[in-house]
Amino acid sequence: MARPPKKSQEQWRSEIIKAAQELFLSKGYDNTSITDIMNLTGGAKGMFYRFFESKEQLMQELGNQMFFENNPFEAVKDRSDLNGLQKIRELLALNQSDREREAMNQQAVSILKDPRILSAAVEANRRVLTPLWFELLEEARQDGSIETEYTRELSELLPLVNFWLLPSVFPASQEEICRKCRFLLKVLTTMGLPLMDEELMDATERRLKELASENRREP
Repeated sequence: MARPPKKSQEQWRSEIIKAAQELFLSKGYDNTSITDIMNLTGGAKGMFYRFFESKEQLMQELGNQMFFENNPFEAVKDRSDLNGLQKIRELLALNQSDREREAMNQQAVSILKDPRILSAAVEANRRVLTPLWFELLEEARQDGSIETEYTRELSELLPLVNFWLLPSVFPASQEEICRKCRFLLKVLTTMGLPLMDEELMDATERRLKELASENRREP
């Protein structure tokens, strides 16, 4: 009987990430063990540690992969029917409509309580998102859809906003989170960036309330 073909290192890595995604979404991050992941891939536990130092690192890698597979910045980049501000609002709407990635982001909330992981997440957002935001903000400034002299500063601020709004990082009730969101939008509007219309604002508030509810249910 012929032996099954040997998997390459890249195949193993890809299958581990795929299995983790399936289990995190079906069982939850906290209820999934490394053994569960490797049982699903059919590999030994030692294979996991060839690619990842921990389950937390795997979660971060999975989040990055899901972002780049459905990158909202790329989705709006070449839209000739939208001006810069409309592209910004569209990418925010696209980001919120990605239910699978949104569900994964909620699973990742608990690990951000670890200062080391939080620091790494902030650095990753700064490195990846700041240049994307700067390019889009500059486009909006140049086409006149926003009026601001602070595109550089805004591009550095926006990747940090999610961390400030996360109740696992800055504990807050549903009402307090919504108040923070309204405050943030007023500040951004004052800086020349009217980030959201009322429809997008309502959707954002619903998402933040869900995160606050999830945080309260944690032990």
